Amino acid sequence: MTTQIDTSTPSHVRHRHGVSSTLIGTAAVIILGLCVAASILFAISVKGGTSFVPTSSTAHTQFPVGVPSSVEPSGYAPPGAQSLPGFSQSYVSDFKGSSLPAGWNVFTGIPAGDPGGQFGAQHVVVTNGLLELNTWRDPAYQNRWVTGGLCQCELGKTYGAYFVRSRITGPGPNEVELLWMKNNTWPPEIDFNETGGGVAGTSSTIHWSPINQIDQRHVAINMQRWHTWGLIWTPKTVTYLVDGQVWGVISSATEITRQPMTLDFEQRALCGVGLQCPTRPVSMLIDWVAEYNPK
Repeated sequence: MTTQIDTSTPSHVRHRHGVSSTLIGTAAVIILGLCVAASILFAISVKGGTSFVPTSSTAHTQFPVGVPSSVEPSGYAPPGAQSLPGFSQSYVSDFKGSSLPAGWNVFTGIPAGDPGGQFGAQHVVVTNGLLELNTWRDPAYQNRWVTGGLCQCELGKTYGAYFVRSRITGPGPNEVELLWMKNNTWPPEIDFNETGGGVAGTSSTIHWSPINQIDQRHVAINMQRWHTWGLIWTPKTVTYLVDGQVWGVISSATEITRQPMTLDFEQRALCGVGLQCPTRPVSMLIDWVAEYNPK
């Protein structure tokens, strides 16, 4: 059964993705809707900020990209159990059938930090071998732009590797693949694929410390094409991957959390303030998810 997570209650402080991936204040003080202030905070607290342009080749990589398959929507099937040295596969889903696999929870309600936004359960579907998060103007919500979001909310773990085969169909909402703390005490947070509403690239961001310090990386890439996004989280490093290539490494011990985290996918539209707002229906399409635990 799919559980719907009601994000409209203040006690459920789930995700704050805004103009520049920031939340105003500390984990104890959440100020809603201050998108301009959020961008200012981001500008003064960001660390890193390096950019990377990947090559076109994904051959002979030491990191999983999947197995070529003509029957998969993305052209690649999930990687095998022994695809990542030093890790064992702990979970894989190819999103077959017409319902979410066990262990996934759908978001409903108004997202924290986005008072004009709305999650809708009908905006997350499994169809044609894909998990879809769909943003469209929904008559059930006064014709507002409503988005999709879900998480493995009960599957919290410390350290591991995640690989997600996905693409987006157009610009508009912020499309995010991330790890969120299982106990909902924010920060920390690890965003390993966050578009900011565009289609020409994405970013990764670690949020840490009570004042929300940020370490961010950027990659220029066509987000409307299929890619395998990866995150490897160990006690010493956080490594970001796309199509088997490393595009960012975090090695500062103070930035790397040891708290149990959960895998989340979500869309956010900030139409109420004229930002990250689509002009037509758009989707995040996920072909499969593969997860690994350290041996």
